[in-house]
Amino acid sequence: MSLIYSPAEDSYLMQEVLKKNIKDKNLKILEIGTGSGIILSTLKEIGMINVLGVDINRNAVKHCRDLGFNCIYSNLFSNIKDKFDRIIFNPPYLPEDKNNKEDKQSKLATTGGEKGSEIINKFLKQAEKHLTEKGKIFLLKSNLTKEVNWLNYKKKLLVKKKLFFEELQVWELSL
Repeated sequence: MSLIYSPAEDSYLMQEVLKKNIKDKNLKILEIGTGSGIILSTLKEIGMINVLGVDINRNAVKHCRDLGFNCIYSNLFSNIKDKFDRIIFNPPYLPEDKNNKEDKQSKLATTGGEKGSEIINKFLKQAEKHLTEKGKIFLLKSNLTKEVNWLNYKKKLLVKKKLFFEELQVWELSL
């Protein structure tokens, strides 16, 4: 049974960004990696009605559906056909723990590959096909995440937050 990612500082930082930056209630929004549903709840709270959540963890999908959200199983965009005005992603972004002290469940939720950027880079390659012309991505990463390939995205740092061992950053990306 896969554990559902519990909200932490990264989730709360993304919540703040969305409350400040998403105003148009008619936007078509996709959240990749719903976890506990905290971001879906935030979107509902600010009045968004056209929202789809996806997760690679079937337990997270069931949990979010049980909360009343439109949520499907998908590995990034594998089961997504549409285009969206906003795509939100708080990915696993930490580099692999070389000491291998992290358990398998935790690693799945937090580790983005050897450099921390492998899942983000895969996401960025796939995302451009799913963004509307004026679409934007809200992407969270850490200063510990190495070698992000930003491709042709225009990027703007919206906020950063210093924690005891890292700095979290939320980027707004557009084509």
